[in-house]
Amino acid sequence: MNILITGGCGYVGTNLTNSLLDQGYDITIVDTLWFGNYLKPHKNLKIIQTDIRNIENIPMKGVDVIIHLANIANDPSGDLNPKLTWEVNVLASRLLIEKAIENGVKQFIYASSGSVYGVKQEENVTEELSLVPISDYNKTKMISERVLLSYKEEICVQIIRPATVCGYSPRMRLDLSVNILTMQALTKKRITVFGGSQTRPNIHIKDMVRVYEHFLTLGTKTQGIFNAGFENISILDIAKRVTNHIPAELIVTESNDPRSYRQNSDKLRATGFKPEYNVENAIKDIIEKYNTNELEDEDAYYNIKTMTRIQNLL
Repeated sequence: MNILITGGCGYVGTNLTNSLLDQGYDITIVDTLWFGNYLKPHKNLKIIQTDIRNIENIPMKGVDVIIHLANIANDPSGDLNPKLTWEVNVLASRLLIEKAIENGVKQFIYASSGSVYGVKQEENVTEELSLVPISDYNKTKMISERVLLSYKEEICVQIIRPATVCGYSPRMRLDLSVNILTMQALTKKRITVFGGSQTRPNIHIKDMVRVYEHFLTLGTKTQGIFNAGFENISILDIAKRVTNHIPAELIVTESNDPRSYRQNSDKLRATGFKPEYNVENAIKDIIEKYNTNELEDEDAYYNIKTMTRIQNLL
């Protein structure tokens, strides 16, 4: 099977690519490489360095499945250049799926975001609830979903709404709640929590990879929107879990981030998926990598720092 992965050199993409290569798939990656490339050369791997807006540079002949991960990720990065965010996250998604249809691609798996729900008080936030996106990033994810689903009669569209991903990747991200709180404890012996009462769903990066692999196995048997989040925990509770492993001072300050929601992933479970990892595993993974000098607190692991640095090049 030939799989095209946009953003395949990213945080989740790197781990997903390595896993799929181990299983014998032929992988083509399309990535700007703004955040580097942590993948080793492989006979079944081809990496094309290009912006996904340059649709003419993306080969799709012989491609069976597209896993669309590439985007301007998280609220601060999205707000930095809203025009770029809308072009990459929405316009490019439309160009990708239209070219996919023209080339006979059968399956299109899209990484949306659980943040499209905005602020929700319901105990069970299911896929049927209304979306109230707050930031440009959230809004572009919602609009992209609608654009892609408009083609569902021509191609199998599977939209995943991931919770906040946590855990280790060679292309690390330290701007995600579990990851950054753990790194603060390791490097500063102090954790600063903004607000703390906000509830966020979480998913371990290994389970995130398994979700995409699960849909590859399902093929075109099902389509639609699926939540992917299994631990609904407040930010303060995450910090407390970190301090169970690393002695650290907890400092709670005010926050202007009102996003708070829970995810119900029963629809995903009904397809046969079962999570195998959790927040506790992610904390331990990061501690282990830090203690073995495989992970440091680097600017490259914060999306907003990289996006700010390369603004003049875009």
